[in-house]
Amino acid sequence: MGAAALDDADRLESIRMIRDSAAAVAPPGGDLKRVRALRFIDPGYDPAMLRQMGELGWIGLRVPEEAGGAGLGMGEMCALAEALGAGLVPEPLIAAGLSAALLAAAGERALLARALAGEALVLTAWQERADTLDVPASPDGARCFLPMAGGAEAFLVPVREGGGIALYAQPAAGADLAIERTQDGGSFGTLRPGLGGATRIADDVGAVLPGLLDDAALATAATLLGGMERAFAMTLDYLKTRQQFGRIIGTFQALQHRAADLAMQIALTRASVEGAAAALDAGACGDARRAAVSRAKARATEASMLVTRGCIQLHGGIGYTDQYDVGLFLRKAMVVSGGFGGAALHRRRFMAAAPEVDE
Repeated sequence: MGAAALDDADRLESIRMIRDSAAAVAPPGGDLKRVRALRFIDPGYDPAMLRQMGELGWIGLRVPEEAGGAGLGMGEMCALAEALGAGLVPEPLIAAGLSAALLAAAGERALLARALAGEALVLTAWQERADTLDVPASPDGARCFLPMAGGAEAFLVPVREGGGIALYAQPAAGADLAIERTQDGGSFGTLRPGLGGATRIADDVGAVLPGLLDDAALATAATLLGGMERAFAMTLDYLKTRQQFGRIIGTFQALQHRAADLAMQIALTRASVEGAAAALDAGACGDARRAAVSRAKARATEASMLVTRGCIQLHGGIGYTDQYDVGLFLRKAMVVSGGFGGAALHRRRFMAAAPEVDE
């Protein structure tokens, strides 16, 4: 059953099932030993876990059923991304899902099958610079911010040609790829495409690529929401147990006010993310679609930094140590928040796309 065919009750049940399946990979409130063990090593994620995600149908969550995917909506995708964000899961699911959807649109079935199964990490090298959603015009310009690129089997390279966007598949073997560590212990790759060794798999994906980037931006917002909510839950537990001057510090009014401010940021972010997912699943298109996504992404980007920093401050000195888990959420937010456009880009896009509101 496709996303458009689900009624409200079916969608709520579908989202519940997604959350339940996510708990097997990222148990709510579970420890972060696996996450810590994968930091600052190659490829930065567990290939076996990526295969498990493929078996669970997560990589193809947004891929149409006729192409081998689940054909589910953004409500389900955001629920999954939120749960994995709360667990700081390092596997690049959003990037893998973007590539799978693009391969399905291109009709490239052989590589798609491996990507959906999690047997091959396929990354889309679409970004030439930070804070953009534009596809580069140059076929040989460096493509950056490729997550966990050291584990990739192939790259999809969209190139503006004539009036459209052609799509090439380039093997990772022998590619001109530079890897740079990120603050959260993962990595970004920068690829210099070599189209001479690539295969042209689609003449024009210009009709689908912008929508897929919007989907990825909204899923990234949901990831940030999950992270900030988990960090805040850890902080509340700390405030309820830590004593100072013979009192539980959570009884101090000043700290209560700061915690309330953070809770408000999380609630506003959740409303924006869930509202945008509902709008997309209801068929929003054009400016309405862009406005919904950009509102959610701008808010999540800013709130994630504000909330995770605030959580560290509420922990005091221990919050700044690497041994204490709350700091991992700030590091993840610093890396992820700029993905698929930062707050400034999405504010500009929202202002350009949002319908005028009558006073």
